[in-house]
Parts: sequence; structure tokens; C-alpha cells
Amino acid sequence: MSIKVYNSLTRKKEDFEPAIPGKVTMYVCGPTVYAMSHIGHARSAVSFDSIQRYLRYKGFEVKYARNYTDVDDKIINKANEEGVPPQELAERYIREFDFDMNALHVQLPDIRPKATESIKKIIEVTESLIKKGAAYAIDGDVYYSVRSKKDYGKLSGKNIDDLESGARVDVDERKNDPLDFALWKSSKPGEPFWESPWGGGRPGWHIECTAMVMEWLGETIDIHGGGKDLIFPHHENEIAQSEAATGKTPYVKYWLHNGFVNIEKEKMSKSLGNILNIRDALVDHTAEAIRLFLLSSHYRSPIDYTRDSLRDAEAGVERFYKTVQRVAAECPTALEAISCHSCVQERLDEAFSPMEDDFNTAEVVGNLFKEMSRMNRALDDAKAGKGPKGHKEELSYSLAIINEASKFLGIFDRTPEEYFSDKNSRTSVPAEEIEKLIAERIAARASKDFARADAIRKELLDKGIVLEDSPKGTTWSVKTQ
Repeated sequence: MSIKVYNSLTRKKEDFEPAIPGKVTMYVCGPTVYAMSHIGHARSAVSFDSIQRYLRYKGFEVKYARNYTDVDDKIINKANEEGVPPQELAERYIREFDFDMNALHVQLPDIRPKATESIKKIIEVTESLIKKGAAYAIDGDVYYSVRSKKDYGKLSGKNIDDLESGARVDVDERKNDPLDFALWKSSKPGEPFWESPWGGGRPGWHIECTAMVMEWLGETIDIHGGGKDLIFPHHENEIAQSEAATGKTPYVKYWLHNGFVNIEKEKMSKSLGNILNIRDALVDHTAEAIRLFLLSSHYRSPIDYTRDSLRDAEAGVERFYKTVQRVAAECPTALEAISCHSCVQERLDEAFSPMEDDFNTAEVVGNLFKEMSRMNRALDDAKAGKGPKGHKEELSYSLAIINEASKFLGIFDRTPEEYFSDKNSRTSVPAEEIEKLIAERIAARASKDFARADAIRKELLDKGIVLEDSPKGTTWSVKTQ
């Protein structure tokens, strides 16, 4: 079965066939580094992380690049506000972004180019566009001539005449056409600049990605990804200038775009003051819960971040690790058999088949929870004496499926001890205090002082600590927020 992907360019699903069989070139637009990364950045990063992981899982050789835009008006303005050099500010937020990605178990791309490291290539591409009559220089600025590209608008579906009728012609009267966009900007006093044939200046936003793609991956690539908000004008302009510069079409064979993240059913925006930084989200929730939440919707669909949705995701992660704990306690030999692969190939194919249909992680996640239900039913049946024969195999098969899925989903890949240690570290109640109260409760129960034992349980629950009794003793965990 071949992988099918939804191509934003053709607006339909197509068989995935990279230009070179078995090899994939993939580029995803990264952040403009002037502030802390937010949950929208996480959506894109986690979505494309799972896609590149799955392609590797299927045996493709993937060359994956995700860039940093480290020179931009926003960076310059923020740096001026703080009184620091723009590059210092950009480097700071590159480090912060990388920290957040690592926390979310997002694998490092093979290549992480910075716009400022591709200035030579940017100038080279801009010069070629001028020579071909697709761009022109005015007073140190260089603009791309939108009307020179006859199929401009093919990605976004926008009509060039409709765009012009709504354009603000007073933005820059020097331009040949109000729709033309900057490839190179002459520097203003105090701004960072690089020498060029047109004088000191810096690149426009769109040309950066074209140059970085060409420099690191080639003149044409298989996959280009990013958020839906980048379709126009960024990706539309990127196509126009890239194809004009090389004369090769298509510049990108498959365009993939992830959906937006809403916060409590409202679009996330600075004007509404509802920007949720990844760092803040990680205060209340484990990285695994955030990642599960993001993967529980198809990457192209919008997703609504709410306290309830994150609470459900946290509960789902906890359900898995508690199931593994139960297997370890009631049928430990099943854990030793999870490396079996060929014996469950048919079930693996069935469970993972949604990934072949435009990387549908949501359905795969649903299939993994079905496997958890199977495990708990098998344990229940064994305990009730209804069918202990074969339940070890059933448990090991389900664990093998979840273990394989973790390789491309990046969830359910830790031990229960690691998960609960991480989760329990989020409480402000000292562990010594919790253990002391648990010991007091055990003593109260031993002396049949059940009222005191219940009071201790409630006291801890009020502090966000949940107790769970089992034949092996009492364990505690932090209550899901």
C-alpha cells in the first residue's frame, strides 16, 4: 500500500512518490525568533516531526531541514526595545525554541539553517531573477515582479486581478506594481546589513526560504511544510521566485500545511491576549500529554486547546502507563515478549494503516487505545479464570504494536517509573510530606482507625495528590489538572 498525501497545490490526495525512489527531501518553515515559542509552533513542529519519523520508519532515507528566520523587522524592533544587538536576541530565542522542542520530544532536523548564513545564496538567486527580468532594483531595494509569473496564485487559488483591486497602492509608489514584493531591502540607520550589488541591506522574508532550500536540499524538493497561514503570501511567493530563478517546475512536489490552534474556541492572537507559550503549557502538563493532544487530531484539521482537552490527554497517557504497571504486576513475562514483530505484522498493518492515508495520527492514536482496552480485558479475564491460556500472547502483541507506534508518534516510549516521576515532580507538596502522611494512613488502617485514614486521603487529594492502594502497597501520583 502506497502512502497518500494531501497536496495543497493540487487540492487532492496523491500517491507519494519522491523524485528519487527511497529518498525524501523535506523542508519545513521554522520560527521567526524574536519571542518565546507558542503552542502554534508546537503544532507544526510535532506534526512534521511525526511525518518525518514515519517516513524513516517506512524505510525512506529522509533529508529534513527546518529553518530559523533570524533577521526580520520583528527581531530588529524587539532588539531595539531591549537595547541589544538583533543577532544576540535571535540567538537567545533560537536556544529557547530548541529547548522547547527538546522538551516536546521533537527530534532535531538533519539541517537547521539560519537565514543570515545564506546571504550569499540569497544574493545569487536575487541576481538571477533580475537577469531573467523577473525582478528589478530601485534605490537599493529589489522587488520581484509578480506579473512576470503567469501562474501566480496556483497554490493559494487567489486571482491576481482580485488581489490588485484590494491592494494598497500607497505602500511604496516606487514599485512597478503594488503586488510586487521585496527580495532585498536597503538598510536603515542602525539596522543590521550585508553588502550586495545594490548596496548595504538585508533579505526579504520570502527569498530566505528559497535560498535555504536550494543551498541545502536542491532546486526542487519533495515535501515543503508549514502552517496554513503561510500559504499566502509566503509560500505563494516562494514558489514564484524559485521557479522563475531555476526554470524548473514544480519547485515542490507536495505541499503540506497544518491547521491552526485555537484557545478555548477562539483564534490565538496577540490582540486577544491568548497566546499560550509552550513553556507555560509545560508547567501544568507533561510533554507527553501535550504531544498526545496534538497528535489526536489530523494535522490538517484545526484543534482547540482547552483545559478539558489537556486533562483528557493527560488521563490518556496515564492510562497507558498504569496498564503497563498492571501487566508488570499480573503477567510480567508478557513484557519480555514485546520485541516480537513478525507475529503481529497483520495487526501492525491494520493499526498503522491510517498513517498511509495522509499521515492520520488521530486514527492511529485511537487504535492504540483499543490495544490498551484489549490488554485490560485480557488481564480481567485471566483474573476471573475465564481464559488465562493465551493472554500472555495477547498482552505481548498489544505491547508490541504500541511500542512500534511510539517510534513515529514519540509517545508511550518511557517506563512507568519515568513517566510518574516526571508527573509527580510537578507538585509543590514535598515528597517527604506525602510519604509521611501515607505511612500515617497505613498505621491508621492497621489500627482500624478508618476515619483518620480517610481524612488523610482527602487531605492529600485536596493538595492534588491521588493515592492508589494495591496488594503491593500504596502509591501516589499528581492529580491531572
